Amino acid sequence: MTMPPARDGRTRTRTKICGLTNVPDLETAVEAGADAVGVVCDVPVETPREVSVERAKRLVDAAPPFVTAVLVTMPDDPGAAIDLVETVEPDAVQLHGGFAAGDLGYLRSRVDASVLYAVDADEPDAASTYDDVVDALVVDSADEDGGGGTGETHDWDRTREAAADLESPLILAGGLEPDNVAAAVRTVDPFAVDVASGVEAAGGKKDADAVRSFVERAANATADRRVEP
Repeated sequence: MTMPPARDGRTRTRTKICGLTNVPDLETAVEAGADAVGVVCDVPVETPREVSVERAKRLVDAAPPFVTAVLVTMPDDPGAAIDLVETVEPDAVQLHGGFAAGDLGYLRSRVDASVLYAVDADEPDAASTYDDVVDALVVDSADEDGGGGTGETHDWDRTREAAADLESPLILAGGLEPDNVAAAVRTVDPFAVDVASGVEAAGGKKDADAVRSFVERAANATADRRVEP
């Protein structure tokens, strides 16, 4: 999932299937047409989607060319994030937690990976603070610790308004699932949509039918939006 400018004449909303814990689920996401796959590692919250550093590395290595492997993490400081990125070697790193813009800029200058930063959907206007120091911004429904993957939706209209002022691509997350992703795409017009719990069977395992449906409906919603008068 290469990160071009947010308004680049693109014709399709990208999709990221996040919280992958095993290679078969990763292969399902790739075969469904996902543009990016996400693995969760080193987070201070309880989640069945978290994997060890070793497994994160194996999953990242299993992603084929032209599919972006994203490491999702919530480290204590930029140094810890740099060390983790150097070990796992993802195409992109998605950071959650309370980082200052300067810390993100420093991290971006030190890693050979695109840097994504998640902002709380309750404060989407805060995204502008980080617009110049990251490669993309994720608007997600955060828990009290700042982590994502809550499975809760948020105010898409407010997110759309915030996105209009951004240069960075906006990735929409939070409570997305096959039944609502089309409406989310038509409302927000994001660069990409990001799903974890919304395509799960149970316990960090993905539902293959839900994964395929999510990717297809996101793509179809983009096509529908292009032909609207």
